[in-house]
Amino acid sequence: MTRKYFGTDGVRGCVGQMPITPEFVLRLGYAAGKTLVAREHLPAGDHPAVLIGKDTRISGYMLEAALEAGFTAAGVDVVQAKVVPTPAVAYLTRALRLQAGVVISASHNPYDDNGIKFFSAHGTKLPDAVERDIEARLEQPMGCMPSAQLGKVRRVEDARGRYIEFCKATFPNDLDLRGLRIALDCANGAAYHVAPAVFHELGAEVFVVGGEPNGTNINDGVGATVPRSLSDAVHRFGADLGIALDGDADRVIMADSTGRVYDGDQLLYVIARSRIRSGKIEGVVGTQMSNLGLEHGLKRLGVDFARAKVGDRYVLELMHERGWKLGGEGSGHVICLDCHTTGDGIIAALQVLSALRSQNMTLAQACADLTLYPQTLVNVRLPNDFDWRSAPSIERAKNDAERELDGSGRVLLRPSGTEPLLRVMVEGRDAGQVSKLAGDIAEAVREAMAA
Repeated sequence: MTRKYFGTDGVRGCVGQMPITPEFVLRLGYAAGKTLVAREHLPAGDHPAVLIGKDTRISGYMLEAALEAGFTAAGVDVVQAKVVPTPAVAYLTRALRLQAGVVISASHNPYDDNGIKFFSAHGTKLPDAVERDIEARLEQPMGCMPSAQLGKVRRVEDARGRYIEFCKATFPNDLDLRGLRIALDCANGAAYHVAPAVFHELGAEVFVVGGEPNGTNINDGVGATVPRSLSDAVHRFGADLGIALDGDADRVIMADSTGRVYDGDQLLYVIARSRIRSGKIEGVVGTQMSNLGLEHGLKRLGVDFARAKVGDRYVLELMHERGWKLGGEGSGHVICLDCHTTGDGIIAALQVLSALRSQNMTLAQACADLTLYPQTLVNVRLPNDFDWRSAPSIERAKNDAERELDGSGRVLLRPSGTEPLLRVMVEGRDAGQVSKLAGDIAEAVREAMAA
């Protein structure tokens, strides 16, 4: 069964338009609640319970109320965590022994988008089968439990403090961050009141940007998707290091004292390189979009590398399948399963800092032997009824590009999971050649559509 509402990271869209409307989210809460009731085998009289957290978008208040009404109508108790990072919901759901966690966030998107994503009782993304069950219940009429069986709502005490301590516990006890000046960009998002405390309590001097959310400025010119903001902050504060999170704090990028930015592929390499020294690495999982330079760099270190489909949930699936503990995406999703059950921007940054402090190295030194290849990505808008895979001219253009690269690069054509776009990615050693080949393939796609 094809999922109608769930994408690779929950249900997401523009607020006020399907499916991000109060009515739909009410029904979604009810359908998810009934699915939990059907799946859980609790003692008689006990209610399943879910944790709900959100980022700083103004629409979060409205969607939180709708979700709570849906869950309680289905007989499910709700525990409010209020504004916390997405990884905090995964942690608290597991720590409090609840049946599921729910995050109201659209991650790195602008404030007028929002979304709903779910975590299992184990702090992992819901399996596809459970999401399909929820969608099936959405097609049924919504009801309401008798008054005596309705769910209740309560607030978890000190969700912020619990999560801060959890993050700090992933940093080695024999290390600290004393003497380090950190420029920290919180994207005006969910970590604005969490991340500064984590790094400060470990000893760093912290200079915060993007730490004054107002409901409409999340990801607005700041955060992990705006590297220039991080570089500017490093220069402005004379920082030794910069760290930028996205709106829900599940991804991270970093910068050195010169303002040079390091993406998720480079941060993965730094962590992997450190773990070799401690003998705690089996392999690394990336995605189809991970830079070829990362694969080659890990190979030189003797570390296996595997590619999953794009999306952190697919990275996690392959990590579990292989029994590996480290994986991620160039966008900044870095997953350390020996620290957490899901990707976590704060914890990933701490693992990088641990690697640097234990080896007395800078980011530039830790990445000195890693060379990323130039990569060009072109998005081509597609009509819904256009089957690009069956167009011979597109296949010819792709094959021609691969022949010209002659084994020194990659070509990837991938439909977007959220928009009617075909993503054309070409990667190789020569930036000019890569840009030209990506443009040639994109033009072949446009001509095939016109024909």
